[in-house]
Amino acid sequence: MDVKQRVQEIFLQEARAISSIPISDNFEKAASLLKNCTGKVLTTGMGKAGHIANKFSATLSSTGTPASFLHPGEAAHGDLGLIEENDAMVAFSTSGKTREVLEVLVAGRELGLHSVIGITSHPDSRLRELSDIILDMGTIEEACPLDLTPTSSMAVMLAISDALALLLMELKNFSREDYGKRHHGGYLGKKARDAP
Repeated sequence: MDVKQRVQEIFLQEARAISSIPISDNFEKAASLLKNCTGKVLTTGMGKAGHIANKFSATLSSTGTPASFLHPGEAAHGDLGLIEENDAMVAFSTSGKTREVLEVLVAGRELGLHSVIGITSHPDSRLRELSDIILDMGTIEEACPLDLTPTSSMAVMLAISDALALLLMELKNFSREDYGKRHHGGYLGKKARDAP
């Protein structure tokens, strides 16, 4: 194996997957929904998608949209109580068929969950039926030689969530000063505060 060539192929495969994300009016609708949410913004996902959902909630919180990650496995054991009326949830699932995620959405609606933004790839997914807005990941070929390990799909999920977070940041006129107030320690906080 030519390692450098293989690394380049992986980078290109993931870059192609990101550049092929379908861009629709749903991005504007999703950003508006989250901007105008009168409850909490929650994120959920299982496995690798859960890690992306958790990272998304952290990015939102640091850029002016407080958010919390709800683990779908723990939700079945009481954490579902985090959901209240008027909350919005962003659900991550490439297949859109992940049982734990779907159960959270169904049970969450019973608790008053107001709206759901689904991020998924499969056109026949149940997640599409349970969502008010879908951010479509498109058709994805994984960089994994077995076409199993979610690499390209996670890169796509991350890119979609980053786009949504930055859209919200701009819609809210979130400033460098606002950023600095939320990063009192570390390099980024100092960079935000020291800029002219």
